[in-house]
Amino acid sequence: MKASCVSTTLCSLLPIRQPVFLWGAPGIGKSAVVAQAAATAGLELQDVRALLLDPVDLRGLPFVAADGRSRWATPGFLPAEGTSGILFFDELNAAPAMVQASLYQLVLDRKLGEYRLPDGWTIVAAGNREGDRAVTTRMPTPLRNRFVHIDFEVDADDWSQWAIQSGIRPEVIAFIRFRPALLSAFDRDATSFPSPRSWEFVSRMLSTDPDPAVEYELIAGAVGTGAATEFTGFLRMFRDLPNIDAILLNPTAEAVPESPAAQYAVASALALRASDTNFDRIYAYLVRMPVEFRILCVRDASLRDPSIKYTNAYVKWAVENHHVLA
Repeated sequence: MKASCVSTTLCSLLPIRQPVFLWGAPGIGKSAVVAQAAATAGLELQDVRALLLDPVDLRGLPFVAADGRSRWATPGFLPAEGTSGILFFDELNAAPAMVQASLYQLVLDRKLGEYRLPDGWTIVAAGNREGDRAVTTRMPTPLRNRFVHIDFEVDADDWSQWAIQSGIRPEVIAFIRFRPALLSAFDRDATSFPSPRSWEFVSRMLSTDPDPAVEYELIAGAVGTGAATEFTGFLRMFRDLPNIDAILLNPTAEAVPESPAAQYAVASALALRASDTNFDRIYAYLVRMPVEFRILCVRDASLRDPSIKYTNAYVKWAVENHHVLA
């Protein structure tokens, strides 16, 4: 299930407080999707790393109450009455078996000893698949049976929409659009490999304008040598694109690149620069490109700046391409 569907599914299950477990490879954005669902629903998010817990951390410490009987001091990370949100146990299946066993009652009965989870809270958990060779402890069958299980897979279109809104650099987005298979290429034997998380690292590093002498090594350290080799080749092409300012000044005369990789790059660069004041000129250039790149650029530009939808060029494009807006 891709990220947008996972987020929609979570939002539909929150009102009935159904516990959910997300399965997926490392670095694909499981925790980010949970955070997005919480924000969409206007709920608080309590992120608990189950791997760091001991069984006593869940039950709390005993103390002697005024009546002479022992009580348990509820840990601070468990939600208090009068609040609502998502109690998120990340890396749950990496936690020790005793910690997982201690969650039986909390997940199914919504209580833990004397503590009761407030009605406004839903339990969501996530973890890596056992075949990924991540640190995992096989979940006991009784605990598995307390969740609805969702397999989370990456989708380049979903990721691109998120990346545009999150400020990921356009050359990274354009490359993933050109080579979607490299968005996530998990290699359990490699030190580094492509994933949504590691491409975000690449975007951050490029924003620091790294020394060209070490740029490849930095990228390879995030996404691995194979992906880094392809991406640095794409970067050289991206940096030699037609000047975007020149396109904006004379959109009908500037050359349109011939290779698909360069066309992906130009469409992404124009989408980054587009606004309601220059979109008519941008569209005059786009009509000279293949239709798929027009659609890509217009969609990205309007997602980044919704005011573009009120320009004459966008209205004309929408009429001509109404079938892709459905």
